[in-house]
Amino acid sequence: MSDGEKIAMLDQLEQSGLGWFWASDADGNLTYLSAAIAERLDVPLDELIGQLLSTTFAPIEGEGRTKSLSLMLGARKAFSGFAVRAAKRPEGAVLRLAGQPAFNGKKFAGFRGTGADITDEYHREEETARLAKFDSLTGLSNRHRMAQMIDGTLTAFKQAKRNCAIMMLDLDRFKQVNDTLGHAAGDELLKQVSDRLQRSIERECEIGRLGGDEFQVMIPDLDDRGELGEIAMKIIDMLKQPYSLDDGRCVIGASVGIAIAPHDGVTRDEVVRSADLALYAAKNGGRGQYRFFSGELENEAIFRRRLEEDLGEAVREDQLFLKYQPMVDAKTKGVCALEAHICWMHSQRGEIDEQEFASILDGASQVIEVGNWAIAEACRQASDWPESVRVAVNVPVPLFGSSDFVDQVAAALQNADMAANRLELEISEAVFFGDTNSVDRTLAQLFKLGVRLTLDEFGSGYSSLAYLRRAPFDSIKIDENLIEEAERREGDELGLIKAIVALAGALEMDTIANGIESSALLSSLEECHVRFVQGPLFAEPMKRDVVETELIGDAWKIEPSGDRTKRARRRTVFRKIQVIHDDHSYEVTLRNLSKTGALIQGLADVPKGTQFVVDLGGGQLAVATVIRTNGDTQGLEFEQQLIDDGSGGLCTRNRVSPYALASAGAPLAALSQGDYKAMPGGMLGQGGSIPQFGYANTVNSEAA
Repeated sequence: MSDGEKIAMLDQLEQSGLGWFWASDADGNLTYLSAAIAERLDVPLDELIGQLLSTTFAPIEGEGRTKSLSLMLGARKAFSGFAVRAAKRPEGAVLRLAGQPAFNGKKFAGFRGTGADITDEYHREEETARLAKFDSLTGLSNRHRMAQMIDGTLTAFKQAKRNCAIMMLDLDRFKQVNDTLGHAAGDELLKQVSDRLQRSIERECEIGRLGGDEFQVMIPDLDDRGELGEIAMKIIDMLKQPYSLDDGRCVIGASVGIAIAPHDGVTRDEVVRSADLALYAAKNGGRGQYRFFSGELENEAIFRRRLEEDLGEAVREDQLFLKYQPMVDAKTKGVCALEAHICWMHSQRGEIDEQEFASILDGASQVIEVGNWAIAEACRQASDWPESVRVAVNVPVPLFGSSDFVDQVAAALQNADMAANRLELEISEAVFFGDTNSVDRTLAQLFKLGVRLTLDEFGSGYSSLAYLRRAPFDSIKIDENLIEEAERREGDELGLIKAIVALAGALEMDTIANGIESSALLSSLEECHVRFVQGPLFAEPMKRDVVETELIGDAWKIEPSGDRTKRARRRTVFRKIQVIHDDHSYEVTLRNLSKTGALIQGLADVPKGTQFVVDLGGGQLAVATVIRTNGDTQGLEFEQQLIDDGSGGLCTRNRVSPYALASAGAPLAALSQGDYKAMPGGMLGQGGSIPQFGYANTVNSEAA
């Protein structure tokens, strides 16, 4: 084959795209480039010839690969597999280059090489790599990438002694929307949740969707629980705003668990587990809450599982009892009905209130047994009330779907000898997710029985007009989330409530608004013509004897008595703690606790102005000054206010750093629940000074 034939063959090969070629001189300048390469890169050939190879082509993986290419050319060694783009067209075609050093005798003469177009292959690989790291629905990091990032961050931060917060999020009522509207609507909702979540955190963070309706957030260099609580509350507030989907409007919520490394764990497994326990506690405490991890949460989780196991025994041994919350006529303020709430007098835990009991019962195997008991007991007690007062009982979805539900209701009415229209059953729209024929049959039987039916939590998920047209409801109970939004943003939300009232009126149904906490909100609801109202503004759930006392005599009326929020669920404050003064630690009794101070008892002769470090346990140290003293009791004022812990309690913004403990020789580990009176820094010195304060007789007698 002649040289001309060889050149012609190479030209044909280049034009076909099966083979492209390039060459450089000893200085790395391009001396030859296939015209097809320049055309594919969309750069004129004359702008490429004579340019340095290392600056003409930009490796797609950034600066590190540019240096590698330069070093490879400088080392005069063969290379292959370099994926590059034209530096002038960074979004253009992708090439894979290979090169071989050329020598003229022993003198280096440059490189000779080939190129191949791998644009399509590169994009396929890039998409595969993206899908391996990111959630295909929301674009957030997926479970695998979040695990890698948290692992890498905590490993690096451990060496640098830096903090890192992990949040676990779970959506409330998402399944209800997903089941009602279908997975397409659920997917759209998750996209909107993702967008809101990213907008709600205005600092460096990594957000991931772990699957389903579970999300995770990593926030580096943040251990201030005050700031973390504000972020969590902002997330909760943003996610509970109404969503507009193609198939309708819905309202959901979110619960958040928070853990901080290294306080709550050093490794990813430890910190994520701590955040999971905090999330579990937040969900059990009610919807729309956040919780910080503490060492006692694990015991709470174990005890809760035991409570769930003890439910059957609670029914058989008469440990359950009912409290009643009045439902008031908005115009007359007369009590027209009392809503029954189930409570539990536990032999070890004491009274478990209606809110906590509802979270225990949710999903428990005894839900049908407990639900039947509640209806029977409510009818039995209400049979002694005036005939003008009804009793309302919530019906869990599993109970509504049980085969003998209607028979159980009929038996409860018969045994109590009570008129059926005095029993009001509150039914969630979630019952409509079941078999349509079965649901319609049960509703028809209840209607025939004569009980009143209320559609509960209307507006909490996907509130369909079809429910109201199909079912013989007497009233609609507006979801508390809509009521809360009406108080915060009067315009749109009040308009929605007016529309619900108008709809109910057209269908000859009453409306009920629950959770009313302020006089202003009550006035707004009255203007919307809501007929029945209930909430803390009128009364909290009360025991049977209080109800029966109020029902004696004339008709029971309750006037709203000042703005009152729901009763905060608080942990017991009456407990032993340590206070530190100079180089001594004293055990005292904590009588009460507020954001600004505390009341302690047990020390004698403590003058005003004395400074203590109050050890609240779990690494929580608060500097405080005695501002009043009376015998063995001192009032303390904190130097820095405590903050909400997300569950009705209080905690310090910051805690003892495990890094400080480690620097003194202790192993780096999550904080224990013990006291920190001997922490590094000399709270308790080694000297033998005499304690300045002695114990009062009350402490000695208690200790004895």
